[in-house]
Amino acid sequence: MKAKQSTQGTTYQNVMELLVAREVERQMHKLPQKLVQYIDRIEVATYALNRLPPLYASCEEGQRQQQLRGQKTFATQIATAVRQALVAVQRDPIRLSTPLIRAEEVEYRVAYSALEGLRELLQSPQLSWENMVDVVEQALGKAARENVTHQRRVRGSFWSDNHYTQ
Repeated sequence: MKAKQSTQGTTYQNVMELLVAREVERQMHKLPQKLVQYIDRIEVATYALNRLPPLYASCEEGQRQQQLRGQKTFATQIATAVRQALVAVQRDPIRLSTPLIRAEEVEYRVAYSALEGLRELLQSPQLSWENMVDVVEQALGKAARENVTHQRRVRGSFWSDNHYTQ
């Protein structure tokens, strides 16, 4: 579970997500391995979370307080919701669904694809986000030098051609 980032730079988190994720792992650990491989933990957690109250926190102290509150007040409800979720998810094992993809993941995939494209274009397999400016600068310098050399060769062969100098 990843905390959310706001426009002011502060972070908030639904602590119930963490508590449910722990309970999902605890209960799935008790299931036969053959069954576990067919259960999507995200679906189980989503099902359970939709039946539980949120416990948001925006600071470390609040997070600890919400975890204690959740463990003390909602432990039974969390266990029950996860148990129900496991039954509900198992009920329809061949159901097809398209998972949601976080916007950050989409952006990462686009950025990674762009980086791969630049590696191929620049013929530079060592290109990374950390050295991109240096590698691109070197490639542009090399291209500029090659262009000047090419122009000199073309001009030299053009004027040295006997057809134009006679």
